[in-house]
Amino acid sequence: MDFYIIIPAHNEEATLDLTLKSLCQQTLLPKSVVIVNDNSSDRTPDIAKAYSEKHDWISVVDNTSSNNHVPGAKIVNAFYSGYNILDDKCDVICKFDADLIFPEDYLENLAYHFESNSKLGMVSGFCYIEKDGKWVLENLTNKDHIRGALKAYRKQCFLDIGKLKPSMGWDTVDELLAKYHGWQILTDEKLHVKHLKPTGISYGKASKYLQGESMYKMRYGFWLTFISAAKLAYKKNSFSQFIHYLQGYFKAKSKKADYLVDEDEGRYIRTLRWKGILKKFS
Repeated sequence: MDFYIIIPAHNEEATLDLTLKSLCQQTLLPKSVVIVNDNSSDRTPDIAKAYSEKHDWISVVDNTSSNNHVPGAKIVNAFYSGYNILDDKCDVICKFDADLIFPEDYLENLAYHFESNSKLGMVSGFCYIEKDGKWVLENLTNKDHIRGALKAYRKQCFLDIGKLKPSMGWDTVDELLAKYHGWQILTDEKLHVKHLKPTGISYGKASKYLQGESMYKMRYGFWLTFISAAKLAYKKNSFSQFIHYLQGYFKAKSKKADYLVDEDEGRYIRTLRWKGILKKFS
C-alpha cells in the first residue's frame, strides 16, 4: 500500500531526527513524507532539509503560524500545508507527530490490517512514554481511541469524514464521523510507538479551555460533557482541568461557537457516547 505521511513540526529539533530515522528504517517505506516546518525558530527546518536531500520521497514545506504551541487548529492548518502539495494517488493518509519513534514494521503492520479488512477506516498502535527508565503506556484515553499523534486513514474514509476539522477535538470527531459513515476503527496493542514528549507537556495557558470548547462543538450537551470532562481530569489527576473543561464548554456555548458536526451527526455521536458509558455499568 502507498502511504502519504504529513508531519507538522514546530520547534522539534530535539526529536525530529529520531522520528525521521525510524520512518527511513521501515520495512515498508512510505511513498511520500512531507515535513511541515510550522513557524519554527530552532533547527527543525535544517534537520528536515537534510533528510529531504538524502531521500527523494521526503519533502519540506514552510508554514507561517503563531509562536504558541497549542493543540487544534494550528496543528491541522499545518497538516493541510503539507497535504495540499500531494496528489491523490495514495491508499493511506497519515498525520504523525514529530516526536515519535516507530517500530521498523509499523507501516507494514498498518498495511496488513487495511488489506485484511476493506471496512477498516483508521488504524494505529499505542503511544508509550518513558517513566523511571521504562517505557509504559501513555494511558490518557480508552484503548479503542487512536491518538492524534499517530493517525492513519484509508483515503476514502478520510474523504468521507470531510478530512480534518481545524479545531481542538479534531482527533475525536474524526473517529466518531468515521463510525457514522460505516467505517471501523482498530488499535493494535502489539505496536508500541515511543512518544518522546508526553501529551500536553508544552501546551500553553491558551489551550486549557479548548477541550471543553470541543465538546460543545461536537454537540455533546452538558451532561455528556460533564462526564467526559470528569474522566479526562481524573486521568490527568487535576481537578482544575475539570473546571477549565466546563468553563470552555460554557464559553463556547455563550458565544454560539460553530459546531463541527451537523444535527444528525451530533445525535449519532451522543447516542454512541451514551452507549459506551452505559456499557461500562452493565
